[in-house]
Amino acid sequence: LSLIHTNRSPESRAPPMASPALSGTHHRLLLPCFLRRLPRPRSRSCSRLRLDACHADTLLSSSGAQGPPGPAACSSASSAGGFSDWLLTNGLPPGKVAILERPVPCSRGGKDRPLHFVAAGQDLEAGDVAFEVPMSLVVTLERVLGDESVAELLTTNKLSELACLALYLMYEKKQGRDSLWYPYIKELDRQRGRGQLAVESPLLWTESELDYLNGSPMRDEVVVRDEGIRREYNELDTLWFMAGSLFKQYPFDVPTEAFPFEIFKQAFVAVQSCVVHLQKVSLARRFALVPLGPPLLTYKSNCKAMLTAVDGSVRLLVDRPYKAGEPIIVWCGPQPNSRLLLNYGFVDEDNPYDRIAIEASLNTEDPQYQEKRMVAQRNGKLAIQKFQVCVGKEKETISEMLPYLRLGYISDPDEMQCILSSEGDTCPVSPCSERAVLDQLVVYLKSRLAGYPTTLDEDESMLADGSLEPKKEVATRLVRLEKKMLHGCLQAANEFISGLPDHTVSPCPALYAPELK
Repeated sequence: LSLIHTNRSPESRAPPMASPALSGTHHRLLLPCFLRRLPRPRSRSCSRLRLDACHADTLLSSSGAQGPPGPAACSSASSAGGFSDWLLTNGLPPGKVAILERPVPCSRGGKDRPLHFVAAGQDLEAGDVAFEVPMSLVVTLERVLGDESVAELLTTNKLSELACLALYLMYEKKQGRDSLWYPYIKELDRQRGRGQLAVESPLLWTESELDYLNGSPMRDEVVVRDEGIRREYNELDTLWFMAGSLFKQYPFDVPTEAFPFEIFKQAFVAVQSCVVHLQKVSLARRFALVPLGPPLLTYKSNCKAMLTAVDGSVRLLVDRPYKAGEPIIVWCGPQPNSRLLLNYGFVDEDNPYDRIAIEASLNTEDPQYQEKRMVAQRNGKLAIQKFQVCVGKEKETISEMLPYLRLGYISDPDEMQCILSSEGDTCPVSPCSERAVLDQLVVYLKSRLAGYPTTLDEDESMLADGSLEPKKEVATRLVRLEKKMLHGCLQAANEFISGLPDHTVSPCPALYAPELK
């Protein structure tokens, strides 16, 4: 279940909902509001249907029991009954899952309704088909645009698949209950793109909430992503005019007149938190909104279960055994925690794909800049090179950086010519230059750690206390993991210094040392 990585630049992608820019209006739904009061769906008996919405405590407390739980109170059956009815009426085959509820911690003064999630409706074994959703219930560009050539034209130009899907659902919502997708859109509104931690993407946080991320590169990523979404918004009218046969059915204005930017942003973020990247399908089907898919499913980075397209449906095979009532877990793709938070509003402590970046660049004022750039390119590096620090592999990254940084400390033209005529990475040139390279790294890493308003120990203490507001807790978990990787790099650099043969050697001065940021 590799979520939301389109061919487009990462700026134009985003995650979960609730508009922070609309100060004090977190109660607004993500997709444009339809102004009719909705009737309460009729309640259903727990024993009738495995897609009933029972209170989470009813089933989760019996997770140790053998076999499915017996009939119990379904105090929340009406909250998902309409969605379940819609799925079954429109061809969903009988499955082995249930829609349960989890409470929302400490949000909006306790006014939020519990979030839904998909759980095992009975005991499952690895390899079981948990559910299968027919393509008639899946929203793809093929369904939206009806023409794969139009879909390809749009998504290779200025609009991403996300923008097209978001606009489609926005117009569908304006039709209210006349829309086929009304129950699904209503469920998306209820979830507001929040995943298992009940937190929206930082794209929808207020400025004061974004301060939780001070010191983290995430602050800048939020700004870049927001700008990307705005660029997509400014191109929405292109979609309207190019796909006129689709939108002529809607008696509404062109997109930028029908929907203000903040409403589109909420819808875009909602779609990004839900969309599934299907493999081995046509271009017009590769990004799909799947009922019972995210955000109702629980993400883990070390899971192997994925939603896959098989014979006209989207199927989920579980990769582990489940007891009835346990949340169904799926893979979220090889994404670092910064991307998981930005897209889906959560951080995975056990994420084997977590990483941070260190950018190094050769000094363009250096008289030997061109020669050094050629050496870097010969070894697969650029004049401005991003080094990815992967969790648990901090020392390997520092080792990879050293040959690149050594180039900046070479000033003798004869030494430069010797390096140009040799093969492989740049080896240590002299004891003093090697010490200077390592000292530069140590100073940089300490400076970057000092840019956070709290220390690693303070983060640990706050998390251990257990009283943080949800958004602050998620942000604290992110920056704590970033700091752990930076500390790992610092430890590696100090170990290299300790391994130098002569500690009395002073670092060489360097007029054109590489820049680190």
